[in-house]
Amino acid sequence: MAFARTCSVALVGVDGVVVEVQADLEPGVAAFSLVGLPDKALSEARDRVRAAVVNSGEPWPQRKLTVGLSPASVPKSGSGFDLAVACAVLAAAERLDPATIAELLIIGELGLDGRVRPVRGVLPSVLAAAEAGYRHVVVAEQTAAEAALVPGVSVIGVRSLRQLIAVLTDAPVPEEQDDTVTGRPDPMLAGLVLPGSGMRGLSGQASAPLDLADVAGQYEARRALEIAAAGGHHLYLKGPPGAGKTMLAERLPALLPPLTQSEALEVTAVHSVAGLLPPGRPLIAGPPYCAPHHSTTMPAIVGGGSGLPRPGAVSLAHRGVLFLDEAPEFPVRVLDALRQPLESGEVVIARSAGSLRLPARFLLCLAANPCPCGRHSLRGGGCECTSVMVNRYQGRLSGPLLDRVDLQVQVAPVTRAELMDHDTTAESTATVAARVREARNRAAARLADTPWRTNAEVPGHHLRTRWELAPGAMTEAASQLERGLLTARGLDRVLRVAWTVADLAGRQRPDQRDLRTALVLRTGVDQGLPLAGRTAGQQRSAGPGRA
Repeated sequence: MAFARTCSVALVGVDGVVVEVQADLEPGVAAFSLVGLPDKALSEARDRVRAAVVNSGEPWPQRKLTVGLSPASVPKSGSGFDLAVACAVLAAAERLDPATIAELLIIGELGLDGRVRPVRGVLPSVLAAAEAGYRHVVVAEQTAAEAALVPGVSVIGVRSLRQLIAVLTDAPVPEEQDDTVTGRPDPMLAGLVLPGSGMRGLSGQASAPLDLADVAGQYEARRALEIAAAGGHHLYLKGPPGAGKTMLAERLPALLPPLTQSEALEVTAVHSVAGLLPPGRPLIAGPPYCAPHHSTTMPAIVGGGSGLPRPGAVSLAHRGVLFLDEAPEFPVRVLDALRQPLESGEVVIARSAGSLRLPARFLLCLAANPCPCGRHSLRGGGCECTSVMVNRYQGRLSGPLLDRVDLQVQVAPVTRAELMDHDTTAESTATVAARVREARNRAAARLADTPWRTNAEVPGHHLRTRWELAPGAMTEAASQLERGLLTARGLDRVLRVAWTVADLAGRQRPDQRDLRTALVLRTGVDQGLPLAGRTAGQQRSAGPGRA
C-alpha cells in the first residue's frame, strides 16, 4: 500500500484543530512535497524527517512522496508535525502497519538523529484530540505528564523515532539516553510570567511564599487588597516610592482561591502554548502572576506577533493577577488596549487570515507614583516637578481606563513607628485568604443559578434589580451620581464592591456602611469614616489622621 494517514494538531491561539497527515508514494523521480498551508518552520520538516528516518536505521523511500495536511485551509505552523509525518511516510512505505497509526494522534519535533523533542501547546492539543474522539496520543517523553492531564486519553511518551517504531511493531524498545534540552522557557517571554500562588522568580521558578504580614502598616491598602481578591475587583495603588505598592501587589495572588480543575487546565493550556510551563510542573494549580516591564511592546502585552498570534501578558495572567508597576510609564496605546479585555474577559486579535480570541480574565493591579520624581505628595520632599509635568504624568492613565478600576487607594509613606515597631495586629496571608474564601463562597451561593462567579462579573442591571440593598443604602451613591461625581458604570462598580464588602462582613445584603466604603474606595476620597471591616487594632495603628 502506497498511502497512509495519521493525525496531529494545529494550534490556533490556545485552541487545537485536529489535522490529518496523509502520505502518498508514487513511482517517479524521488521528491518530497509538503502541502496544506505550512509555514516556514513546517516546510523545513522535509529535511528534518528525512534525516531522522535515515539516522534511525530505516530506508528512505526513493519514490515521489507527497505529504498533505488536511484541512488545507487551516494555517499550520511549528515543528510539532514532524513525528506524525515520519510515521505516515514509513507506513506508506510499508515499514509500519497503516491501520496501527490511523487511530493515533502524534505530536513531536524530530531532531536530525531521530530524537523526539517536546513542543509548545501539548495540553490544548491533547484536549482537542480528546474532543475529536481520539483515545491514544504519542508525545515526547518530556511532555507526557502534561498530556496525561487530559482524562480518558492513553499517552505514549517516547524519546526517539526508533522507540516509537519498536512500540508500533511490537519489537523490543531500545534504550535511549535522555539528553534532550527541556524546561527552557521562550526567551522572548522569560521573566514575564510567574505562575503559582504568590511565588516570585524568573520563568515560573518558584521561591518562598510571600506573606502579607511582612508589609509594614498600610492597613487601608491591605483592606483594599482583601476586597479585590474576594470580589475580583481591579485595583489602583497610588503613592510615593518605597511605600510598599509592589510588595502589596506581589502578595495579591496568594489571597486568591486555588484554581478549580477546569480553570487550572485553562491556565496551563495558555502557558503551554507560550512555552512557559515550569519544569516538573505540568499543571499550574495556583493563580498566575504576570508583571511585565513598562518597556514591553503592545504584542507582548495584548498578544500577537508574526505569523499566528501568540498569547500576551493579558492571557498569561488569565485567572490570576496582571500587575503594571509604574503604570504611567507604559505607552498610552498599551494601556488603552486593556479596556476591551477588562470588560469582556478575552482579547480579540484581528489578522488578514481571520480573528483570534484568547482568554484574558485577569485581576488588574496598577501602581503609580504621584509625579515623575515620586515626591510630589511628600512633605518637604523636594519635588521639583511643575504642575504641567504632574498633570501630564497622571493623565497618561486615561479616564475610560480608570473608570474600569473599582478600587483606587492612596498608599501613604510608612511611618517610623510602623517600620520599626513589631505590629502584632498585622494579619498573615493565610488568615486573610481564609476570609476571602468564605466571602467567595457566600457570593457563589448567591450567584449559584447565574453564569457569574464573582461580584465583579455581575452586570449592573442585575445588581440594581435582582438583589435588594438595605433601606437607605443608596442615598449617598445616588447623590454623587446626580452631581456628576459618578458615572453610570461607576455606580455599578460601587454596587459590586459593596456586595463584596458585605460578603466579607457576613451580611446578607449591603447597608449604608458598605456603600460608603465602596464609594471611598472608588473615588479615592475619604469621607472621614473608617473602612468597614477594619479591626479595632488596625484602626488604632493607622493613627487619627489615617482612619
